[in-house]
Amino acid sequence: MGRPPLTAWVATALQRFSESTLEYLADLDQAPDPTVRKDAFATDIFSAYDILFHHWLQSREAKLRLAVVEALGPMSHLLPSEKLEEQLPKLLPGVLGLYKKHAETVHVSRSLGQILEAAASVGSRTLDVQLDSLLAALHAQICVPVESSSPLVMSNQKEVLRCFTVLACCSPDRLLAFLLPKLDTSNERTRVGTLQVVRHIINSAAAQMEVKQPFILSSMKLPLLDNNSKVKRAVVQVISAMAHHGYLEQPGGEAMIEYIVQQCALPPEAEPQKLGANSEALAADSVRAISVSTLYLVSTTVDRMGDVLWPYLFEFLVPVRFTGALTPLCRSLVHLAQKRQEAGAHALLIQYNGNVTLPSPYAMATRLLAVSSSPYLGDGRGAASLRLLSVLHRDIHPMLGQRWATAIPLLLEHLDGYTEETLSRKEWEEKLLMFLRDTLAVVSDNTWICQLSLEMCKQLPSYNGTPLEKNFLYKCIGTTLGAASSKEVVRKHLQELLETARYQEESEREGLACCFGICASSHLDDTLAQLEDFVKSDVFRKSAGIFNIFKDRSENEVEKVKSALILCYGHVAARAPRELLLARVESDIFRNMSQCFSTKDLGLRLCLAQSVCMASQAVRSSSHGSSFQLLRKPELVAQMMEFIKAEPSDSLRTPMRKKAMLACTYLASLEPALEGQAQADLIHSCLHSIMAVLPEPEGVDGHQEPLYLDTMQALKDLLTSLLQRNMTPQGLQVMVEHLSPWIKSPRGHERVRALGLSACLLQHFLKHLHISALVPFHNLGLLLGLFSPRCADLWPATRQEAVSCVYSLLYLQLGYEGFSRDYQDDVVEQLLTLKDGLEHPDPAILFHTCHSVAQIIGKRLPPDQLISLLLTLFEGLGDPDQNCSRAATVIVNCLLKERGHVLLEKVPEIVSVLRSKLQETHGEHVLQAAQHSVYVLAARHHAAVVSSLLGSPLPFDRSRLSASAAVTSPGPSLSAFLCPRSLALLTPGPPDCRPLGQRKGHTCTLWRALAVEPGLATQVLGLLLEKMSGDVPFKESRAFLLSSAPDRVATLLPLAATCALYEVASAPASGPAVLELYPQLFAALLLRVSCTVGVQLPRNLQAKERKSASSGLASRSLEPCSSAVDALQAVLLRGGNDDVVQRMELEGGWQLLRTSAGHEEGVTRLASAMAKFAGPRLPLMMKALFATQSSVYEMQRVSSTAFLAELLSSNTANDLMLLESLLDNLLARQKDTCARVRRLALRGLANVASGSPDKVRGWPALWGPVRGRETAELQPVRRPRCVWHPQVRAHGPQLLTAMIGGLDDGDDPHSLVALEAMVGLARLLDLVEAWDLRSVLLHVAIRIRPFFDSEKVEFRSASIRLFGHLNKACQGECEDVFLEQLVGGLAPLLLHLQDPQPPVAAACRFALRMCGPNLECEELAAIFQKHLQEGRGLHFGEFLNTTCKHLMHHFPDLLGRLLSTSLFYFKSSWEDIRAAAPMLTGFLALHVEAERRPQVDLEQLLAALQLLLKDPAPAVRVKAAETLGRLVKFA
Repeated sequence: MGRPPLTAWVATALQRFSESTLEYLADLDQAPDPTVRKDAFATDIFSAYDILFHHWLQSREAKLRLAVVEALGPMSHLLPSEKLEEQLPKLLPGVLGLYKKHAETVHVSRSLGQILEAAASVGSRTLDVQLDSLLAALHAQICVPVESSSPLVMSNQKEVLRCFTVLACCSPDRLLAFLLPKLDTSNERTRVGTLQVVRHIINSAAAQMEVKQPFILSSMKLPLLDNNSKVKRAVVQVISAMAHHGYLEQPGGEAMIEYIVQQCALPPEAEPQKLGANSEALAADSVRAISVSTLYLVSTTVDRMGDVLWPYLFEFLVPVRFTGALTPLCRSLVHLAQKRQEAGAHALLIQYNGNVTLPSPYAMATRLLAVSSSPYLGDGRGAASLRLLSVLHRDIHPMLGQRWATAIPLLLEHLDGYTEETLSRKEWEEKLLMFLRDTLAVVSDNTWICQLSLEMCKQLPSYNGTPLEKNFLYKCIGTTLGAASSKEVVRKHLQELLETARYQEESEREGLACCFGICASSHLDDTLAQLEDFVKSDVFRKSAGIFNIFKDRSENEVEKVKSALILCYGHVAARAPRELLLARVESDIFRNMSQCFSTKDLGLRLCLAQSVCMASQAVRSSSHGSSFQLLRKPELVAQMMEFIKAEPSDSLRTPMRKKAMLACTYLASLEPALEGQAQADLIHSCLHSIMAVLPEPEGVDGHQEPLYLDTMQALKDLLTSLLQRNMTPQGLQVMVEHLSPWIKSPRGHERVRALGLSACLLQHFLKHLHISALVPFHNLGLLLGLFSPRCADLWPATRQEAVSCVYSLLYLQLGYEGFSRDYQDDVVEQLLTLKDGLEHPDPAILFHTCHSVAQIIGKRLPPDQLISLLLTLFEGLGDPDQNCSRAATVIVNCLLKERGHVLLEKVPEIVSVLRSKLQETHGEHVLQAAQHSVYVLAARHHAAVVSSLLGSPLPFDRSRLSASAAVTSPGPSLSAFLCPRSLALLTPGPPDCRPLGQRKGHTCTLWRALAVEPGLATQVLGLLLEKMSGDVPFKESRAFLLSSAPDRVATLLPLAATCALYEVASAPASGPAVLELYPQLFAALLLRVSCTVGVQLPRNLQAKERKSASSGLASRSLEPCSSAVDALQAVLLRGGNDDVVQRMELEGGWQLLRTSAGHEEGVTRLASAMAKFAGPRLPLMMKALFATQSSVYEMQRVSSTAFLAELLSSNTANDLMLLESLLDNLLARQKDTCARVRRLALRGLANVASGSPDKVRGWPALWGPVRGRETAELQPVRRPRCVWHPQVRAHGPQLLTAMIGGLDDGDDPHSLVALEAMVGLARLLDLVEAWDLRSVLLHVAIRIRPFFDSEKVEFRSASIRLFGHLNKACQGECEDVFLEQLVGGLAPLLLHLQDPQPPVAAACRFALRMCGPNLECEELAAIFQKHLQEGRGLHFGEFLNTTCKHLMHHFPDLLGRLLSTSLFYFKSSWEDIRAAAPMLTGFLALHVEAERRPQVDLEQLLAALQLLLKDPAPAVRVKAAETLGRLVKFA
């Protein structure tokens, strides 16, 4: 034995040798050597067989075994017969055993088949012995699942079936006895495999199986009941084989045919879904596909089956369960019929011969016509049914042949031109009904027609599962009844239909109604009568009615019956002859409909709406419909509105709205016309029902989209129908007014719908425009103003519709001007070219397009329509869609620029509308738009705009906007379109100078718009200055008759001008204009502030202020003075003087300006800040203020004088060469009638002392003022000494004279002028020449002496300090006259060291220090300098004791004067001084020399001290007692 590969080669070689030998012997006649015989190789082949079978076949090598078994098959044919017979008992089991050892068994099966063929050829008896094992093994192989993707498995199946063929020929009985019982098993594989073997042996062993046909047919009973698709496929294949071999001609064959038809009727969706690469092949091999193919092949290719199938297949046409098989049935029947027609052309195809199972001609005609209504179902059963009808025309009716020969091909041609998706079912059904009507007309036999209608009614229940076909069959019944001439038959059938209809099905209700409608076209009275009887029956009651079928109906069922009845009335009206309808529509149709209006059932409502629509449409289409008076019209319209209102407002799920609106459309066209309010309610209800419906969310199935489109179209039809009744501008305006709220809706989908409807209405109006005389289109401006801003809507569809509206409106205007309807205007046509620009979402492109639209409108708009257009556009500024609001701005500004010159008289109205719009809305875009519009208008008519704005009620509208709204930017889109000046209006500038609550409001916003362009702003500010200064600032009135002083009440025009000036100056863009008018503005506002201090608001404005305060609104105060201060601040800020404003804020200057008490100080601080931070602007400001010095208002002169006076305290006045003019002006003010002015003039003159410190050198200590109180507190300030400015020295005598004059001012009852003179003189003494001072020194000293003991601190302090300055000024040169004044003032100075007011005590310290050198006593001077320094503590008793000691030592002659002065202060009103006076007396008495004691009037002194002992103050009594003790030395 060789190696496995070698043995396999040898086995293969033996196989090839044996196969070649058998092939050679098969064609021995043509072989080269015809003498060759099979037995010539027998010995060698057997020897090889012995080795292969007994040795190599047992090998463990699988390849070797397969090679051996493949060789054994052909070798068995070459073995001797006896040897083969001898080896078969071992050979067959050996080969069968290989099935268990190999997965790929095709080689085993092929070899087994060859062995069986060899055994059968020699008539071996061994096969009978081995048959059972062979059948079992082979059956197991055939039951293996066949995978089409495995060629080996398929090959194995074929080889196994080959084996069964051999066995069938040898032992047919035993084979069938084995196989047929297997068909009864429920195992799928077993049954499928067995059926495959049966089919194969029917075909391959036909002779042996012929006698077994009944046996085989009877065994198919159980497989026929199997629902497994694989089993069914196998059964169909077996039946196909049976048909070819005559099995179906045997009893039981009809069951096989019926089975095939049943499988043809399987629905396609019932087929198992198989996925994979071969899914198409599997689908083609499905049960239904195989059955359809089998039926057609058997019908067309097996001649012997013709008599079997004809007319038996007709029995399957009518039953509903075979509906799916109609197409193959019809095709087979058409083929069989055509063969029979060829055999006998004039004979009837169907011979009933008492065969009651065959359908009647009426049944077949009804069935085939009904199923043709759905022509593409069931593989195109419509065409198949029509073709069958065509070949059966003689059997249906003998007279139909010629007519159908023409009509049916046309129907088939129509089907060929469409697909299932493109064919219109309505059109197709109408063609079929026309075909039926023609058929009935051709037949024209009432009996035949009645029989056909009876059959149709009979078949109705069969179509319960196919509502479309049943609906069509109802129409066929109506058509047939319409052709019938027997009224009894008609009414009977109509009654039966009403009684048997399945009212729960919507399609059936519709079909029933169609039936009645079609029937009514020929039998109107009978149809209405039958419906009337039905209405009068008890059918609509819940209790039992006259018909048993209506017993115990539920409420829902009753509503369905009513729905059907209402539909019937609608269809009857629609189909009824028009000449008969008008007389019956109200009495018979609408009257019965109205009984169901109160229902809540949606289905019934839909039917009512539909029927009303149909009836109304029918009335309108009649020849007399235009003049027919439908008395029930208001009732019907109101009912349709109720149906519409009952629908949910946010969704569209039913066609209720559509049907109701269609009904209203047709009703609206009938007479009488609807009343105004009824029409308005109708339009409002319909619009609200559609506009508010939410759009379908994205991603949802679009099944609602057709419903929405249909409903919207119904709404358009309704609106155009209503418009058609009033084709005037007023009628158009009424329609647009209803749409206006939706056009302005914040919801985009509502705007799109509203604009679409508007465009539709305008197009309809334009299309049907007929003008008999030239009349104005008076509402053109209103309509253009409504639609044109929508050209920038956020939704592209809205923009397109808006342009269409503008386009139609302009052509309407041309039509009203007399142009023909076909005239094309080049300017208006440009609108169509702009539509492309509206596709882009870029706002810049949109606004540019809107500008172009505005230009076109401006060219074609009549002048009288301009104002209405503008006012409407102003209304559009508040549009919630900011794009549209900005578009309105663009259009307004374009129109104002191009046509604004004609609007002068309309300026107040325009401004008023803008203010109103700003009050209604608070959006930033509205503010921007209003500003821009006012700016453009003011550029042409600034005076009119200013006057109109000043006429706005005070307070100017206060803003509730947030801080973010105060300054906004228009964004790049609008910026690209606006001009630079306009852009400045909407572009953020420097931060707003006002508090949040004072940011721009309504009218304020408009004022700010006037500041955009410098030239315009300058003109506006100039006008406001005139208004503010040209009228009296206030009027005096007494609130009460007994009031002491009249109240000052502000006048409105200056107050409004002040507020307006504040708003204009607050705008960042007003800077250049403010700078140009800065001096005038500053002076005017400063004077405005001064003359409004303490001025009240008018009572009506006071109420507004209180209301504003109580409501908590954060807004700027309207108080006159505060308004002026705010305006002044705004001017300073806009003029670049931020430092001034900040300094005033830090020092509280602004608050001081507002109060009567602090106003002067506030002006002073303002002047100081201006001198420091705004020096270069002072010359022009002074010039403006000089012009106001002659003002009739005292407060204005006070304020201007205070301001000018403070300027002299700064070196700026000297640097700017202003000193001369300031001094001259203030010196002139000394003659003013107002004491305050004179006082402030003195202060200003005194300010020269500190005005130019950079020009002063080498002077001793000067004493400068520290401002902050009514008078100045003098404190020492070290200044260098210098030669003073020549102008000052030149005015020295005048300054001194002015101060002396102030001391002597007798017109001031409060001596405030004198006080100011003392303070000023103290500051000026160091600047005055000595010779000038000597002449007035004594006068001054005498004049100020009474003020030492003044009750007012300021007077005591100022006079004492001035006394000190006088002493300082004459140090070393003190004249005797002045020395006398010095001595006289010494005692008061010493006593006032104890003054309760620190400033007075400090002034005394200064004065005593200054007096010391002039006393010519070094000890006293040293004491004064030592003890009286500022900030040093003072022991008064010790100091006074030392001072008295030196006085008595150096000036004993002064004792009497000092004592008498001291006694004078015993009665002082100040406790501390009363206590100090006896101390001075005591110390003087203590240190007096003995020889001087007689000078003392002891009695007077004691009497005075005794009185002091009774003083209420303990300290005074103590000091008096101590002094009495010191007088002991006089005893």
